[in-house]
Amino acid sequence: MSDSRFFLLEPGTARPGRFPLPPAFAVKATTADTEGRFSLLEVTVAKDIPRHTHHTADECIYVLDGVLDIEFDDHTYSAPEGTFALLPKGVPHALRCGSQPPPRVLQISSPGGWEHYLEDLFAAGPSVLTDGELDPAKINPIAAPYDITYAERT
Repeated sequence: MSDSRFFLLEPGTARPGRFPLPPAFAVKATTADTEGRFSLLEVTVAKDIPRHTHHTADECIYVLDGVLDIEFDDHTYSAPEGTFALLPKGVPHALRCGSQPPPRVLQISSPGGWEHYLEDLFAAGPSVLTDGELDPAKINPIAAPYDITYAERT
């Protein structure tokens, strides 16, 4: 019995999307591939990802290389290679580069949709930056349709 959804990605390849993502974000399985159940990306966390909350999706992180610092709720954890973290929906968290070279992780979002959010974010270009850093106030309008909220600076 064959399954028409089967595919095999060669090393270093990614699934195509609506908008090309930088090489640091390689989509391995899209929401369409998994009938909405999840999306899977290989991500190099070269820049810190500000504190944010996923309101409908759980996020799973598996550290492939390096060290990822995870701020979850009110604690910070150091996650070296081989560490797995489940970041349940509804709890604020941030991801930070904890090593050089930067950590490389597998990121699963369930249900899927994370890759579409990233496409929209990168399509916005530098308009989401302030002084070269991601600006939560500028990201939130893009993140809102995906039920993600970034903590705005005070």
